[in-house]
This record gives sequence, C-alpha cells and structure tokens, in this order.
Amino acid sequence: FLGLGPGSRDPATVRRRSRGPRNRKKGWKRWAGPEARLGREIGDFLEDVALQQRATGGLIAEQPDEGLFFLDTGDAEKGERVTWGGVSAWGGLGGVILAHQVPNGRKERRRREFWEKRAEKGILPRAERRLRARLQRGGPPPQKTAEKGRSDPERGFYDIWAADNPLERALVGQDGWFLQQTKKQRVKRPARLGTKPSRVPAVEVIAAGGSYNPTFEDHQALLLRAHEVEVRKKRAEDKVERQLRIPAGTQLPTAETVFQEQCEGLLEESGDEGDADGDAVAPVAPAEPQDAPKTAPRREKKTEQQRRREKEARALAARQRREKAARCRRQQLFRLRSLRQQLRRWDEELLRRRQLRLAKRRAKDELPRRLGPLKYEEPSLEVQLSDELAESLRTLKPEGSVLRDRFKSLQKRSLIEPRERAKFKRRYRQKYVEKRAFREVT
Repeated sequence: FLGLGPGSRDPATVRRRSRGPRNRKKGWKRWAGPEARLGREIGDFLEDVALQQRATGGLIAEQPDEGLFFLDTGDAEKGERVTWGGVSAWGGLGGVILAHQVPNGRKERRRREFWEKRAEKGILPRAERRLRARLQRGGPPPQKTAEKGRSDPERGFYDIWAADNPLERALVGQDGWFLQQTKKQRVKRPARLGTKPSRVPAVEVIAAGGSYNPTFEDHQALLLRAHEVEVRKKRAEDKVERQLRIPAGTQLPTAETVFQEQCEGLLEESGDEGDADGDAVAPVAPAEPQDAPKTAPRREKKTEQQRRREKEARALAARQRREKAARCRRQQLFRLRSLRQQLRRWDEELLRRRQLRLAKRRAKDELPRRLGPLKYEEPSLEVQLSDELAESLRTLKPEGSVLRDRFKSLQKRSLIEPRERAKFKRRYRQKYVEKRAFREVT
C-alpha cells in the first residue's frame, strides 16, 4: 500500500492540508490541479483502510483464507433449542395460556355454535359449499389462459372503429340515449381524420435520368431540368444586382464632394444677405384695373309657331321609340335559335371556369402548406454529368442521404413545419483582456 517511487512516504505521516473556503474562486483554482487530485486519492485510500479495519479487524490482504471464506459441508451439528427453566421457548406455551386468555374466545365459540345449528338444518357456509361443489366436479377449477401482452406478435388485432369491435359486444342491444348519457358509447370518429393533409406519396420515385445506367434521352431531360433551375437562380441574382447597381451617368463621389457635403450649412454666403436686402427695398408695381363684369345675353321670347313645332317633334320622337320597341319584341320570336346557342356557349364557359378552379385547387392542395415562419424549399437535384456516370456497380458512389430525404418528405407532405439549423447566438459579449505578462513583454 506504499508507493514504490523514490519520493514516496508513509501516508500516516502526511499532514492533511487545510482546504480553505471552497465557495470562492480561489477554492476552485486550489482544488483543480495535480496536487488536489493527489490529496483526494490519499484521502480515499485512508478511508478504505479504516473501513477494512472496522469490518475485518485489519487489512483484507493480511487476513488468511480461513478468516475470509468457509466451506459448507452440511455435517455441522445443529445448536440446541433455547429453553427457559425446562420449558421450550415455543412448545411449552400451550399449557401456560389459559382458556379464558384466548383472544375473541367467546366470539369464536358462539360463531361455531351458530354454524353447527345451521348445519343441522342443511345450511352450510359459502366456503364449505364451494369446497363440496369442487369435490363433486372431480377436479380443480379450469385455469384461465394468460392474456397475451401488447408486444406479443401472436396477439390478435382488431379495429376499434369497426362495426364488430369486441369492446362493444356488451353494449349491443342497449338504448343509445342511455349509453350516450352514461358516457359508454364510443366517440364518433371525425371524417377529417380520414383525409391526408397532402396527396403527395410518401416515397417519391426519382427521375429516370438519375438512375444507374440511364438512357441518353432520360439523362438529357434531367440535365435540362437542372439547367432550368440554375438559370432561374442566375436571373434572380442578376435582378438583385441590377437593383443595387449605381445608375449609369451618375458621378461617383470623390473626396472633395464628400467634404463639401459635410460642410453644407456651416458657411454663410454674403450674396444671400444682399439678395434679401434687395428684396426688401424693391418697389411694388401698381395693380391693373379689373374689367367690369359682363351681363348674360337676354333670351328672346319664343313665338307660338316655334312652340307648336317643338311639341310636334317631341310627339314624333316618342311615337318612333314605341314603334321600335314593338318591332324588337316581334323580332325576338325569330331569335330562339340564336338565344339557345348563346345559352349553350355560356354553360360551356361556366363549366370551363369550374374545371379551371378545381384544377387550381388540386394544384394548391399538392403544394406544401405554410405551417411555420419558414417557407418550404425544394431540395437540390442530384445530377451527374455525362463524364461522371459510373461504368459499373463497383465504381458507383453513394450519393444523397436517406434521413434528409425522409425529413424533406415530411415537410412536403405538411406533416411537420419547415425548419432550419439553429444559429449560434452568444449570450454575453466576448471580453478580451490583455494579461500582465504579455503586456510587459510587448
């Protein structure tokens, strides 16, 4: 138990070092180095030695095998029973306890007499009746088969929403109102649980051009799709760049223009003051005389002949309007064929609009829903160029990730909201301190 090194000492002679306050930062530094680790190891060793001395009277390594182990051969003599004054500890108590000292002795005696009188009349207790009935049957009661656990693969399955549900066999034939009020009737399964949030299949098959050893046409079609995606990205980048670009013909700022802009409003010009004084002394021009208001021309009085002609013209126009309306009503009878064609064209237009709305609704249902603050983004296409295609399965390299595909599929089917990797956010601002030793060197 002593160290074999040249600097090892007797652990008993080592003085225990005072720990000091451990609720301060000094205590953290004091008990964090190799000295603290050595002190803890020595303390554990001394506690182990003290425990061995209390348990076995010395160190376990110094004890002989006979003191630690024994061999049970079964030939050892049993000890005699303890007797007190010639009376066994338990066997002799029968004569010591008197009859009147039996607990509930009178009550038990009355119960026994009561059942004796009942037995004379042929009435037996329930336990006795069950025992006699079992003896008459000639065997023990049949044991019920243990129910299979939920995880047992041989356990029977049933649909809790089906009509022949075994859980509801006891409720068949009872009043529906009674079952509803007593909360025993099953809850009706909502119809919305049968509809999926999206019609997208759980596992989508990739394009034929992304398979092993694709045909030339399929591979070119996949390359065309990837090219269109890259073109759209490039157009979006060019649009942002055009919006942020400096307009053509704009003079770029120089050091002089920047300095002049910073000095705007700080310097006073004398020309402005002179203009202000000149404006104050300028004479006022005389106002031109306004023209007198013109009177409206006087209307001449109509003659009787003019009034008669106007009245006849109004009557003629009214008669012509009535005749035209009657003529149009007569012509409507001969427009039945054209009206029928017009109604048919209108019905076809309504049907076309209805089908268009239905197609738009179906296309919208297939798109991922907006379940969170982020918008669903399609994963990038996994495309290999013509010179990157593998010639054999041995040279085929794995690509993609099954876990990422499943995660994107759940997002596309609107089962989970789109997510992004959590960004690292520092809680406190970093503080840089220059140590004294480094400051002295520099």
